[in-house]
Amino acid sequence: DLHPPVISLAFSPGLGLFMAVLVQMTITGKSFTGGTMEITVAANLTASSQLWQDATGTPTFRTRSCHIALISVKTNLPSRMLPKVMSKFLDSTLQKVLPDLLCPAVDAVLNLVNAKFSTMTSEIPLGTAGTLQYALLNPPVTRETFIELDLKTILHQKEGKEVKLPMDQPPLASLPPKKDAATQLVLSASFLNAELSVLLVSFNLGISNNTVLGLPPLVTTMLGALIPEIAKVLPPSQPVVIEMREVTAPVVSITQGKSFVQLFSTATFWVSPSDSAPEFLFALDVHSNLEAQFSVAEEKLQLSLALQSVPQMALASSSLGMFDELPLKGLLAEIIPAAYVPSINRVLHEGLPLPNLLGITYQRANVSGFEVG
Repeated sequence: DLHPPVISLAFSPGLGLFMAVLVQMTITGKSFTGGTMEITVAANLTASSQLWQDATGTPTFRTRSCHIALISVKTNLPSRMLPKVMSKFLDSTLQKVLPDLLCPAVDAVLNLVNAKFSTMTSEIPLGTAGTLQYALLNPPVTRETFIELDLKTILHQKEGKEVKLPMDQPPLASLPPKKDAATQLVLSASFLNAELSVLLVSFNLGISNNTVLGLPPLVTTMLGALIPEIAKVLPPSQPVVIEMREVTAPVVSITQGKSFVQLFSTATFWVSPSDSAPEFLFALDVHSNLEAQFSVAEEKLQLSLALQSVPQMALASSSLGMFDELPLKGLLAEIIPAAYVPSINRVLHEGLPLPNLLGITYQRANVSGFEVG
């Protein structure tokens, strides 16, 4: 009959965990006199485990030592029926038997914890754009009151090609202080840059009069009115399609005040007659600044963008000759927030999966500055 153990855990700085377990059990059997004998044993189990990094980049606990110390051994037999030599024999037998009986339980508990750690390195789909995988960048570090895991992300595009990520890490001094009694997840801007780069192909959008309500009329007559120097070479009153495409990875900047995403897009203008193939007109390089809002839902980091400004725009190529593209800036400042940004936000609504750390949930997480706590 094994009584519920009393377990005490403590972090061993630089190593892993220290465990002390008070074990009490009652062993029942027949005595040499033919009656029922009960032996009540109290023992103290102490074990230490090391937290290290395996070949797959997964945190793993392994037992370093396990010791059993007998505290007391009592029987229901009168002392006159249990000679001193018998007591010594009982003590020595228990000293030999208990480690093989109890120490494997420590390994079993650690294996359960390791099984939870192993889910952290599973591949996670990023919609249909690719996959994400978390792994340890450096061996785990055990502090006096918490464990610190330095994670890296392994990103693959839909075709299986791995996305190269910067290996430079922010200095620890720049990270927010650890809060008591809380699990803290600090996400870097480079992490978000990498994840958004995998989703780039999903941001592409063709914008026409039928895309959303409230757009300016997208016809060649409107373009001619904005840019008189090309009015004569434009076909009259033909529908125009603007193809928005990201050409380089977004740049995310995160501060404790506001966070921003810079998009570097190409806006390609086409004439799209109903009875023939689209004809290329010109393409613009567009640099947009968007404010980013973060939240957590369904164990994922949610990101929502809102256009702040279009600081730069330049003519990249043209079939109509050179012209002053500045009058088109106001047009794009209307089209991007009305059609393009909502389309990107629909893609981002799928969320960025957060690491599965020992089965913790993020349902009650607070997002502040550049951390998820």
